[in-house]
Amino acid sequence: MNTRHRRICAVVFDFDGTLTRPGALDFPAIKRALGCPIDRPVLEFIDHLADADQRAEAHTALDRFEADAAALSEPALGAERLLRFLKARRVPAAILTRNSRASVLRALTNFNGIVPTDFAAIISRDDPVAPKPSPDGVFLAAERLGVSPEESLVVGDFVFDIQAGQAAGAMTALIAPDGVDSDSAGWDSDVCVPGLDDLVDIVRMHLPLAAGKFPADLLEGFFKAFTRPDPSVLIASAVGEDTAAVSVAGEEVLILKSDPITFATDAIGDYAVVVNANDIATAGATPRWLLTTILFPCGITTAAALAVMEQLHRACGRWQITLCGGHTEITDAVTRTVVIGMMAGTVSRSRLIDKSAISAGDRVLLTKALAVEGTTIIAREFGDRLKASGMCDQDIKTCHHLLSELSIIEEAGIATRSGKVTGMHDVTEGGIATALEELSAAAGHRIRVEIDRIPIMDLCRTVCDRLGINPLGLIGSGSLLICCRPESAGPIMAAVSNAGIAITEIGTVTSPGRGMDAFDKGVPTHWPRFAVDEITRLFKPQ
Repeated sequence: MNTRHRRICAVVFDFDGTLTRPGALDFPAIKRALGCPIDRPVLEFIDHLADADQRAEAHTALDRFEADAAALSEPALGAERLLRFLKARRVPAAILTRNSRASVLRALTNFNGIVPTDFAAIISRDDPVAPKPSPDGVFLAAERLGVSPEESLVVGDFVFDIQAGQAAGAMTALIAPDGVDSDSAGWDSDVCVPGLDDLVDIVRMHLPLAAGKFPADLLEGFFKAFTRPDPSVLIASAVGEDTAAVSVAGEEVLILKSDPITFATDAIGDYAVVVNANDIATAGATPRWLLTTILFPCGITTAAALAVMEQLHRACGRWQITLCGGHTEITDAVTRTVVIGMMAGTVSRSRLIDKSAISAGDRVLLTKALAVEGTTIIAREFGDRLKASGMCDQDIKTCHHLLSELSIIEEAGIATRSGKVTGMHDVTEGGIATALEELSAAAGHRIRVEIDRIPIMDLCRTVCDRLGINPLGLIGSGSLLICCRPESAGPIMAAVSNAGIAITEIGTVTSPGRGMDAFDKGVPTHWPRFAVDEITRLFKPQ
């Protein structure tokens, strides 16, 4: 299970062996005294005794064993620190145990500064609820804590604890001082740690963040993991630094770009880098430096926020871009994460590509196919809707992997080196329909487009058909529009194709002016316009 986006609003602890040191209760000795088989749980053994008197006698004996052990018990290492941390953060805690309530209360007297009222609930075998591994106790604890089971962390040292938490849909943490052995490997807890001390940072990572700046100590820890191989960065991202500084000595032209990412969520960091870098590449430049403003919604956890930052760092590393700095904030001004990127790149003046050079007769080429970006966003964000429409799991999964196809940096560089490119334009919000309109406006020329030549992936067509959206108006990063002189079209297409990237000639630049002339198999046809990207309709409440 991916726990990066899980919230922890309450913690439910097992007691004996978890909050107390293991070994307080000698279970093999108890089982021998009760005549319970060594491989049989004690409570289940007692409940299945045929004679009521035998059951009562066994329960009395078990209570006595637990009372003696509780008197001698000690807090587990880190237990008091963790409980005080939760109390300071106002994170409610509960105890869910197969032990008796009396033994728990007795053992708590051995804790320093921890009292029963520090727990919002203590649920024992004395309560009318099925014992672990049943999830009933987790459900009851969550109800008493005032949270959903999915926003609870169940902590324990035994398989029953993990099974109960998982069955309730909670996040689980296994305390395993000696590591996970082959017998417990199948327990499949979300987190496995040697002791309770290790849970403090984990819990903190999943607590909802308060509004305001991102916590400085967490941000500083993240920055320390950065590598900065670019010597031109003089002042890089750091706590207390409000600006970044780069040296551009020896460069002729500095290319600047800013773009917000608002639609994508689970891979928003990757999108932010690629979308901004793509536009830098359309000028013939090399993407070099990135600044980001990240606005997180209130309630996001540290783990989920850092996951976005890690995506940014990883994506920058892939394209040798330096993440210089920016601003990070938690605010109720947004309901989902927004990443605003500002990227800079460099290019020599002789290689700068300016769309004003586009002229009549130029060919219009398109790389890859329509709506690569829109297809993968929809699969990632609306997979359940696609599945409900009848799309198979494998096709949805294949759409997920299209995320790796969103960059046009490679083909932009190939095109620039291979022929007389007069202009390039990245297909983004509003899809190919809007991108061609924008290209026409920047060039000051009308464009004739052959709709029947525009490539559409089968998966994209399927996604759009099932959700009732038009692929021509669907966000399309991953596809590059290239304008070039007629004699350069062949060499450019050959070079791009040889790199394993599909490329198609879809139109021609015509007379001075602005607008589109659409044809379908040589017959004039309507060219659609989209006031907003088609994907926005999917984010509206159903």
